[in-house]
Amino acid sequence: MGRDIAGIILAGGQSRRMGGGDKSLLALGEESLLDHVVSRFAPQVGPLALSANGDPARFAGIGLPVLADVVEGFAGPLAGILTGLEWAAANTACEALATVAGDTPFLPQDLVERLVAAAGERAGVIAVASSGGKQHPTFALWPVGAREALRRFLVDEDIRRVSAFIDRHGFVEVEFSLLKSGGHQIDPFFNINTPDDLAVAERLLQSIKP
Repeated sequence: MGRDIAGIILAGGQSRRMGGGDKSLLALGEESLLDHVVSRFAPQVGPLALSANGDPARFAGIGLPVLADVVEGFAGPLAGILTGLEWAAANTACEALATVAGDTPFLPQDLVERLVAAAGERAGVIAVASSGGKQHPTFALWPVGAREALRRFLVDEDIRRVSAFIDRHGFVEVEFSLLKSGGHQIDPFFNINTPDDLAVAERLLQSIKP
């Protein structure tokens, strides 16, 4: 399961609320945020890459291809998704790409399996995750064949909202339950935006340790 699905981790954010820099490289427990994401996501997919601009050497320890945006300017996660789709088309035989954010250390370990099941045989549909009634557009399964439409949307129409493309393209939504551990409820898509978020993640990590 997942070997014919390419994956990309979106780590190109500017992290303003964390004071800049690469928040995915911040420590959480004994590993980086990105290490936690890779350990959960990599087993779910086949070919895997990282979407990030700038010097790729700073991610050398991760051991993944680092892809700079294929469109100019900081166009946000939609540019990273387009980059991933074009990479998958050119370098793999995969017909779909799974995307996740690089600052979500508790992402579901059955994410791709459930997105693939929801997409089923419906050619061209995007399967997108949600939790607590909230959609998470960067956690989705994208048909590689959507790349040309996405490029037009991003470049020609200059629309950068991931959810706007998903709404236009047609999608199926997959609801994921909150995790319960150590008396805590954890949104599996909880992401780290601020130092306070990182402190919360540290406490959650301790609560789910065996």
